Amino acid sequence: MATQSKSPVSLPLLIGAMGVVFGDVGTSPLYAFKAVFTASELDPTNLENVLGVLSLIFWSITLVVGVKYVAIVLRADNDGEGGVLSLMQLAATRVSYRWSSMVFALGVAGCALFFGDGVITPAISVLSAVEGLELVAPALHRFIVPIAVVILIGLFVVQRKGTEQIGRLFGPVMLVWFVSLGVLGLLSVQQNPQVLAAINPIYAEHIIVQHPLLALSVFGAVFLCVTGGEALYADLGHFGRPAISRAFMFLVYPALLMNYFGQGALVLRDGSAIESPLYLLVPEPLLLPFIVLATLATVIASQAVISGVFSITRQCLRIDLLPRMKIQHSSAESIGQVYVPFLNWMMCFFTLALVIGFGSSESLAGAYGVGVSITMLIDSLLMVLFLGSSTPRWRRLQITLLGFIVLIEAAYLLGNLQKVAAGGWVPLVFGASLYWIMRTWQSGRDAIHAITSREDYTEAEFRRLLAEVQPQRVDKTVVFLTSHGARIPRTLVRNVQVNRVIHARTIIMTIGVASTPRVSIGTRTKATELSEGLLRVHCTVGFMETINVPTLVRDVQRIYKDVIPQEVTYVIGRDDIVTNGRAPLTRIQKAVFAFMSRNAEFAGEHLGIPPHRIQESGGQVAL
Repeated sequence: MATQSKSPVSLPLLIGAMGVVFGDVGTSPLYAFKAVFTASELDPTNLENVLGVLSLIFWSITLVVGVKYVAIVLRADNDGEGGVLSLMQLAATRVSYRWSSMVFALGVAGCALFFGDGVITPAISVLSAVEGLELVAPALHRFIVPIAVVILIGLFVVQRKGTEQIGRLFGPVMLVWFVSLGVLGLLSVQQNPQVLAAINPIYAEHIIVQHPLLALSVFGAVFLCVTGGEALYADLGHFGRPAISRAFMFLVYPALLMNYFGQGALVLRDGSAIESPLYLLVPEPLLLPFIVLATLATVIASQAVISGVFSITRQCLRIDLLPRMKIQHSSAESIGQVYVPFLNWMMCFFTLALVIGFGSSESLAGAYGVGVSITMLIDSLLMVLFLGSSTPRWRRLQITLLGFIVLIEAAYLLGNLQKVAAGGWVPLVFGASLYWIMRTWQSGRDAIHAITSREDYTEAEFRRLLAEVQPQRVDKTVVFLTSHGARIPRTLVRNVQVNRVIHARTIIMTIGVASTPRVSIGTRTKATELSEGLLRVHCTVGFMETINVPTLVRDVQRIYKDVIPQEVTYVIGRDDIVTNGRAPLTRIQKAVFAFMSRNAEFAGEHLGIPPHRIQESGGQVAL
């Protein structure tokens, strides 16, 4: 289990980690504490109830975020990268073949549910922040949803400019946010220091024993405190484990806990404060500036999740889980900063629909948590599988701790499943739909490959074809792109059969995706000369890298000097798919796959090939 090290850890890196990585978990005090009492109808003026809820929150953040993610999962980096797809790749390389299908299914399911989180997080975060305006002027209640809609539209509009500019505000704004949370909580705790007794886990046990019928509702609401834990691992590649760990331990962790304890102390003094415990901690003259700060913090949290969705979409495209989409790189320095136009506006549509449909953060809390709890449980299961087949230090201790945390996360999931009727069905339907789409695309691609590969030739068959046709040799370099690394592609076979031409420098290129995020230049291209002027080239790129075929051809030039990249023509197969064949897909799957295939991004643009250098070859394929 490799650990990414980026040391020494600079102050800007620490502050940046606070902004991007902890944006989601850092805004949970806006709604989480209130949600527990709202969902369970516990009496907030009862000391035992408050201590029990605070104890559950304390140990949830400590165990799930601190122990699971910061102490264990962050150590499982895939060439410095994190996230559910990276963990899936790590686990798949360690487990036996009979487990590999399950690992892949878990990874795809976690990925699909992460997309749902990217839709719900901006909606609940921005709504919860804007709702503070009611405390300044109750008459503004009817403007909360319109204001949230305007902010969210603005957020999605600026996505095309990239996260680099707004990223400069991440750290400083969130630093002020966490310091403010900690200070407000500390001032409140000083008035009721007895809430600190909640550190004792016996109070968490008491609330479960004394209120067994409400226990699952309490667990489902407490989970809102840790929903941002997934971001810690997803953003591992941006900041490294040391920066994330230190930012969490020295600022985020104490600030969050102190604020939750402060909210508990406040409701003990005034039970009606449960309606808006965080905002009521703020002195009245500072309330409006604090609402502005909270809104900025929620926008940053939303931005971080949206960027994460773009990043994971890019990974999905690399391993062929989704049809090709147009991707724009928004930073020349950071390969991870990308913008996916189609996905951006789809997310915008669904986010606005949630805001308008649910109308308040309290209602959205019912939809929030179900999908995230499943994703975090998938992380734990994949991590146990990975640890079970590796030999890191303290392996048994880590597996034992994760096993205990899996039980806690299972309780979270059961609690969240109670929200299904109240809106929890939204992320489940969203995630299940995306999972079905991903598996349909994958199955369709496999079926198409099985059909079209029948027209490919073996090397011996191709030699016999050349001897029979005696094609004219043209002094030109042509690259035939294919997904089959051991056969002669049908595009080349047709060129010889129909045009009776063979090019002086014919390159058969196959591009594979490695299980690591990046592949070094010296090892990504391997070439074999099949016969005079006929080369087979195997290229390997990392699953987070952008494919650029002309760049890969330049790697070939280092081996074969006769190849001139500026004069190369690229032949790409492009088929018309019809759905009247016998492929093992349902009629609906065939129709959906054909639709996605027709509307996928042009292969040449996806592969980084200039349009004027492309020649298409194909036919009709019956799926």
